[in-house]
Amino acid sequence: MKGEFKNMKNGQIEKFTRFSQFQSVEEFNRHVRGWLEEHARIFSKSERIALMYLSRYAVKVVGVANVKIGTLLKTINEEYNGNGISRSTMKRMIVKAKQIGMLITHELVRENGGQSSNLYVFMRRPEPPKPEKLNPPNKTTSLKTIKEIENRNELDHSYTSEKVPQPFVKLVKCFFDSFQNIEEYWRMTEIAAYKYVYEKNQALKLDVAIQSFKQTIRKMKLSNVKKPIAYYYSVVVSKFEQEFHRELDEIEQDGTKYYGSTFIKMTH
Repeated sequence: MKGEFKNMKNGQIEKFTRFSQFQSVEEFNRHVRGWLEEHARIFSKSERIALMYLSRYAVKVVGVANVKIGTLLKTINEEYNGNGISRSTMKRMIVKAKQIGMLITHELVRENGGQSSNLYVFMRRPEPPKPEKLNPPNKTTSLKTIKEIENRNELDHSYTSEKVPQPFVKLVKCFFDSFQNIEEYWRMTEIAAYKYVYEKNQALKLDVAIQSFKQTIRKMKLSNVKKPIAYYYSVVVSKFEQEFHRELDEIEQDGTKYYGSTFIKMTH
């Protein structure tokens, strides 16, 4: 798809139908709500307003909008009786939406070669971690299953899943030599990473997990922590959020972000 955008000319929105990711407005709205719920901590109230107004221009061709920032700002300003949002807020929303993978923006050109408005393509929200990994154990467990669980509880770190990085296993086993505890702490890391679109960044996940676990142990040594796993999760979320905003600041400074093996120019 990337090559198709090169030197793309401005025109009627119907010309961009092939870039739509959705079958209906209902499906599109469901994905937009999902993005906002999943990344609620990322967008400010004003940025959420900006995003919702942009999505209103992505209905004729579902999920695709061709509109100028000035037009969006004018519409919001009029509907809020002169108390609209700033251009910088709109641009920051766009950068954040790009960063999490919700939006792709491409410059369009006029017939005479001058820059026109941008084309905004909303992306589908990826599937979250499998529900069975997130659901708590069934409370109506049979006696046989309980005995099996009790036996499993006796298993040490050597039974930990290969999906958990060994450096993390080696650290956690010093305090909780149980494969279940180790896997549960790593699961919390995976869930937090998903919220900030870092689920594929193995190096970052490991670094954050190790730092967060050490911070959790330190906290437990200094004070009474009722639920260590909950404290650990809050630390992990905070660290991923800090990293997200650090990268966001870099994007705004130089306008470029590295994705995989491709440098993408962030347009405004």
